[in-house]
Amino acid sequence: MKKFIGFFIFLFVLSCTEYVDKPKNLVSKSTMAEIIAEMAINDQIMFLYPGKSLESETRFILKSHNIKTADFVESYKYYVIKQEMRGIVEDAQEILKDKDPKAAEKIEKESEQIINKELPTLERR
Repeated sequence: MKKFIGFFIFLFVLSCTEYVDKPKNLVSKSTMAEIIAEMAINDQIMFLYPGKSLESETRFILKSHNIKTADFVESYKYYVIKQEMRGIVEDAQEILKDKDPKAAEKIEKESEQIINKELPTLERR
């Protein structure tokens, strides 16, 4: 009986390799960070020029990196499920800080606000 239970535990461990399969055309973390930084800049431009199309600008950003939309979406899902998006977003923030040093203060301020909003909910648990 012990061998029987051990065999099933062994099969269970082997069957739990990955929750999600790695996409065929996985976008690298550094490229994802660059794209997200460019999308953040693009999002801010939308406030200055409200008539511009966010969709066409997003397509332009992906095309400039030679990334297909489907590949970006699949890579994004993969990194979210693997819980690696926080690091990618932090890298994107560093890219934004390098492009515009004045943005560093705003990023830090907004990060603190987000953290302060999350702390009360975490303390209740």
